[in-house]
Amino acid sequence: MVSIPLLPTQTDVLIVGAGPAGLTLAASLRQLGVDHVLIDRVTEVQPGSKAAAVQPRTLEYLERLEVSARLVQAGERGRGFRLHDRDRTLLRAGYDDLPTPYPFVLLISQQTTEAHLLRRLNELGGEVHRGHKFLGAATDFPGMVATVAGPDGVLRAISARYIVGCDGVHSAVRATAGIDFPGAAHEQRFAIADVRLSLDGDNAKSDTTFYLSANGMLLLSPLAGGLHRMVASAPSAAPPTPGDLERLLAERGSRSSAARVIEVVAASTYRVQERVAASFRAGNVFLVGDAAHTHSPAGAQGMNTGIQDAGNLAWKLHAVLTGLAPVELLDSYHRERHPVATGMVSFTSQFATLANLRDSVAGDLRNRVLAAAAATPGVTDWITTKLAQLDIAYTDEPDRGSPRIGGRVSPLTVPGTDLNWTLALPGDSGPASAHPVQHGVVTVQYVAGLDKALLVRPDGYLAADHVPTSADAVLHDLSSYLPSDNTTASESHFRRS
Repeated sequence: MVSIPLLPTQTDVLIVGAGPAGLTLAASLRQLGVDHVLIDRVTEVQPGSKAAAVQPRTLEYLERLEVSARLVQAGERGRGFRLHDRDRTLLRAGYDDLPTPYPFVLLISQQTTEAHLLRRLNELGGEVHRGHKFLGAATDFPGMVATVAGPDGVLRAISARYIVGCDGVHSAVRATAGIDFPGAAHEQRFAIADVRLSLDGDNAKSDTTFYLSANGMLLLSPLAGGLHRMVASAPSAAPPTPGDLERLLAERGSRSSAARVIEVVAASTYRVQERVAASFRAGNVFLVGDAAHTHSPAGAQGMNTGIQDAGNLAWKLHAVLTGLAPVELLDSYHRERHPVATGMVSFTSQFATLANLRDSVAGDLRNRVLAAAAATPGVTDWITTKLAQLDIAYTDEPDRGSPRIGGRVSPLTVPGTDLNWTLALPGDSGPASAHPVQHGVVTVQYVAGLDKALLVRPDGYLAADHVPTSADAVLHDLSSYLPSDNTTASESHFRRS
């Protein structure tokens, strides 16, 4: 008889859902020393999941958790994305020149990503309480009391200061909090399959390729282990057969090269929903990942956005729970991440609409516009940066090439250090020149080429510049560098020292 790990009755943070976002949040909190409980209704990591790519910005955050190197070793480095009119390249977004330690899109299954996140969580001493279903919660000042059904059918209560819903599109946490999930579920159905193919010519390219045709869109992307991911609009709910997939390749893919399906490893169909939660926070309840936003798979954005949601929330929960920051800091989670999700859903929706044009006249016009855009200086760079999620910033200040308050600080400029705050000081000499020196939650680094002192948040965004050069002084005034509380839902400004 298998024993069931005892579920704690009290915790600071209850995380519901152990997908990529939930595992990232749990590993982050564990690394920060925050007590939490992670539950999931399923008994193991689920195979056949949809996400198949990890973007550079996500890898930059996961490096702070010591996960990125393992993922890179397990996956395939894609050089970019292509849009094709059958055999003709209309536009290519190449990752080779991106200003990041990860100038590629990592092609790897969500199942493998989850396995490495789980491994890191276990190394940190954390675990997933599997087979536990969240049923609801009630306010119990200053936190909540959640009701959970265990795998043995017994109902248990967990007192938590905060509850975080990472439990997907049909989130029970979101329903319990009464948060609306406006948007639409489209009638269009998509087929998704991981297959082993015999390829030659254009089909064998290492780029993820979107084939556009009057017959519909087809995505073909390499994965690790010699596999390929196929995604295409589908006429029926039945999982595609090898014959169906070969037909899709023949009708929508390259005309000049043959492709044969050798093996179908996994196949399914699904309908796209495009929704963003009205709020990412309701009192002591937060939403992360698919519980907060869902969208078209175009551009490989969803899982990456959820992981970065977790990275944004983790350090804020830590700061509040340890008394480093007032509870109002938690309001900035919605202010910062809701516009990101809204923009992502809009971007992927527009892309999917263009990709699925069936009218031949409209399709020809689309192709001419894409080809013209590709020939216009700066357009493909903008698209590449957006797909890589390196453009995400919590500021309205225009990007003039130097770090902005609320903007991403490239690890090429200031390397990430764990999940501490980083005080980056100008110079290539000094007591911290060889190795970063930790002062509480602040790590001091000397960085050659800087012309001013920078304070970088634990998630890699700039909190302030021209700060004191003393870690003690920064710690004393840390609250002045937090996201301020006088912002709207569509903007976020930061206080400077």
